[in-house]
Amino acid sequence: MRINWALLLAFWAGMSWAASVEIRGELRPGGYGIVQAPTGSVVRYNGRTIRVDALGQLPIGFARDQRQAVVEVQLPDGRRIKRSVALAPRQYDIQRINGLKKQHVTPDKETLKRIRADIAKAKAARRLFLRQPKGWLQRPFVWPTGGIISGVYGSQRILNGQPRRPHFGVDIAAPRGTPVYAPAEGKVTLAASMVLSGNTLMIDHGYGLRSTFMHLQRLRVKPDSWVKKGQLVGEVGATGRATGPHLHWGMSWFNVRLDPALFVGVSTLQKGDRVRANTTAVAKSAGK
Repeated sequence: MRINWALLLAFWAGMSWAASVEIRGELRPGGYGIVQAPTGSVVRYNGRTIRVDALGQLPIGFARDQRQAVVEVQLPDGRRIKRSVALAPRQYDIQRINGLKKQHVTPDKETLKRIRADIAKAKAARRLFLRQPKGWLQRPFVWPTGGIISGVYGSQRILNGQPRRPHFGVDIAAPRGTPVYAPAEGKVTLAASMVLSGNTLMIDHGYGLRSTFMHLQRLRVKPDSWVKKGQLVGEVGATGRATGPHLHWGMSWFNVRLDPALFVGVSTLQKGDRVRANTTAVAKSAGK
């Protein structure tokens, strides 16, 4: 019996490709996964179809209340493989506040109009798709500024019985003028003054991942500029609707809001913890 070695080798190569498809990372709501697949593979997830990078990697994001993620990978030989990831539920801080005046809960019509215009600008920036240099996913993110954690991802307020939008980010309280640095390299896709978020900066890190900084006192970079990790990009402030000087750092994968702390490798961030700029360090607050 003659053996067709070409077909046999192709079969084993296909088996090897299938076995090499995996998802790793912060596999929890608000977290992210890194899909690893053979170079040239195409990933389908959350309504998007994206080719992996030169190292066969692609980031994906998990929403605040998501319980499972299903990823389909089309291998270079055309075969399709599905991988599913179960996400453990998270507990979030929920605050109920009653007796507030209506104007403190629902903005007037003119303000709502301006807010909707700001939202449209942010959505346009989040629709952009940029690629990054090979190996960029191996470079860890760092804290963009130093200070005390005053707000954590996923928390939510219920005002006069009306659920407000969850807090999609990390708040770092610090004096006005405290330097703010890029947590990772990327391109500035938005730098503007907005009603709610004040001076707002968006840095696109590539493949759908981006950072958003809010309430800045001063913007130190301009749209379309490329920034390196650790580069000065702004200053802490209290612009927009802010009760005091702090940096709001939000992250997203396209329109999916993520927990920035997980990108720094911190899974148990709490109010009162202290962080240091351009590092991954966290000093836990007393008694925690």
